[in-house]
Parts: sequence; structure tokens; C-alpha cells
Amino acid sequence: MPIVVQKYGGSSVADVEKIRKVARRVKDKRDAGYQVVVVVSAMGDTTDELLALAKQVSPDPARRELDMLLTCGERISMALLSMALQEMDVPAISFTGSQSGIITNDAHAQARIVEVRPYRIHDELARGKVVIVAGYQGVSYKKEVTTLGRGGSDTTAVALAAALEAEACEIYSDVDGIFSADPRVVPDARKLESLSYDEMQELASAGAKVLNAQAVEWAKSRGIAILARTAHAQGSGTLVRELTAPTDTRVKGVTSDAELAVLAAGKEVPLPELLEFLDARGVRGRSLGFDGLPGGAGHAYLLVPLADIHGPEALRKELATRFSGAVSWREELGTVTCVGVGLNADWAPLRQALAAAEELGAQVHAAHTSPLQLTLLVEKPHLKPLTARLHRELLGS
Repeated sequence: MPIVVQKYGGSSVADVEKIRKVARRVKDKRDAGYQVVVVVSAMGDTTDELLALAKQVSPDPARRELDMLLTCGERISMALLSMALQEMDVPAISFTGSQSGIITNDAHAQARIVEVRPYRIHDELARGKVVIVAGYQGVSYKKEVTTLGRGGSDTTAVALAAALEAEACEIYSDVDGIFSADPRVVPDARKLESLSYDEMQELASAGAKVLNAQAVEWAKSRGIAILARTAHAQGSGTLVRELTAPTDTRVKGVTSDAELAVLAAGKEVPLPELLEFLDARGVRGRSLGFDGLPGGAGHAYLLVPLADIHGPEALRKELATRFSGAVSWREELGTVTCVGVGLNADWAPLRQALAAAEELGAQVHAAHTSPLQLTLLVEKPHLKPLTARLHRELLGS
């Protein structure tokens, strides 16, 4: 029988009744003739609650102990879903990331999957069981429990789909697919029927919440198509895959990101030294801007996702001490990003974006362009108005 991997996010398993609904959906898939592997996130806000608990003990928790704590959330979900399926007379078994064969490097709090050994999953599928896997976690080659970073359950699902040679990888959430903007910010945002891996990865990296960027990277490298759809109703969803046909529009989506810090370094700060400092503390950046031209200010800025920093205040103090105050930490800024193949084939989109920002009174602190994206760095109060304005300007109503 063909194998299908399904992933359910925290809102889909937020309480017992929702877990029962997920169980019924899984049962229906199994009854349709599929072997089913289900990846689950922690219930509702469990991960945030556990993280808050850790910060009551320490403002900068040890990454290893944090991984031991945070993986509890997904274990609760997997066990409860297995119980719910068994109550429906569906044979099921739950596995942690390590029991599932998810092997990672040893970068606690943001590990990357290096190998999947799904031997136990194959065995249980052969016995006719649904296999429930705790997402977001694995085990390092040093036998340490690790987590994959925010949204890592998506990566778990895609990695398992590749290792199991699954027919499909279905990612379930509150919304039916990927939209051209957050519908809460842009009410007339349209659902996208399909997206390329590259477009989806750019949107995810720039703040879109539906899929994890690392999961899309993994899917692209293994050729796994992802179907993002709603867990609460029937819908066509959005298919993320390699697209060979020309895209129907230069701009596919507009998204914003307020959950980041901007590190600005003066010319007296050696950039390699700053980057080494951040690497040693597991702080990865989203992008880097640097004026290294002769006669320039030598000013560098890094965009750092706050979700990847579990002790921001401690890091901020350490930066100030290590670089004698020459690296500023700013949280009042955020990004608005437009994504699409061929977006910057000419300067028209950038001209429109800069003009829109000026009309809204939004100061553009920095701009970045690439073949797939256009990003403006502005103050946070302007993020939503500018997102809505650029969606209207570049995609229409």
C-alpha cells in the first residue's frame, strides 16, 4: 500500500476534541487504502509555555536542557493521538524523534537532520499500524536529544516522506494553503494553487508562517512535493513543487516579519570577528548588509530572527561587553518582503515599493533585492500598512 505522511500543527491538536477530529481524518485516510505516518507538533501554546517556564529559572537557558524540556510537548501530542486512534479501533503506535530514526547534528535548539533511519516505522507499518511521530526533534550522533528550531515539525514530516518514499507529504494547519499575503493583514489575499520550492522558501524565510524554510529546502533537495491544506475542512490547498512552466505573475506574495533584531556594527567592528561570535552562540542571521566600498562608512547590519535566540537579553549584554558598545541592538524595525520569480528583472517593483513607503511616511532604513525577493527594512508600525499597500500595488485587489 502507498504511504502518506501527514503533519498536524499545534492549533490542530490544541485540545482533546481537536485531537479526536485529527484521529478521524487519519482513520479516513487509512480506510482509503493508505499506510499513514502522522507527525504532530505540541498542543496549542505548549512550547511557548515551556519556554516561558525555563526563562523563569534562567534568562539564558542551557541549550541542551532546553531541548530536553521542549521535546516534552510533542511527546504529549503523539501519545494522545495514538490513544484516540486506538479508541476508534485503529492500531497505532507513537514514537519520539529518536525512536523514529531522525539523526541530527549536535546543534542544540536548531539542529539539522543529517540522516533518517526509519526501520521501526517500516516494521510497524508492515504490522498494519498507524505510526505517530513527535515532530521538531531528533537525536544527534552523540546520542543527545535535539530540536530542529521553530517550525521544525514540517522538516520532520518532509524528511520522513523522503526516507519512506511516500506518495505524498500533507502539511495541515488552520488555513487552506498558502496565500499571497496574511489574510488577517490583507483581507483580499488570494490562495495560491501552486508555488515553486524557491518561492516558498523565500516566503518562509521572510516571515510567512505556513511552512518552515528548512522543510522546503529538504523537500527541494529530495524532490518531495508538499501539499499545504486546512485541517478543519475539505479544500484543495497549495502544492509546493518544482515548477517548470512560466509563473503567472512576477510577484507571488508579500509578507512581513516583526520577530527579528537588527544588529548594526560600526566600521571599527571586524565583521569576521562578529560573525564568529554569533556562530559560537548558535545565532544565525537571515541576511547581512555591508558597506565595504572605499570611502564608505563600513557599516554592517544583520537581521537575526528572535525565535532562534532563547536568551536575547543575555546575548545583548554580551555583545555590548565584547564589542564595547560598537554593535547596536534594535528591535523597533521589521521587514516587508515581496517574492516572485523574475521580480527584479527591472527596477519597476523597487521603484513602486519605495514610492509606496514614502507615501505612507515609512522610512526605509535598508533595501535588499535578489532574483526572487525585494525586502524593505522599516519601523514596525509601518509593516502591516506597507504589506497591504504593496499587495495592492504589485498583485492587485
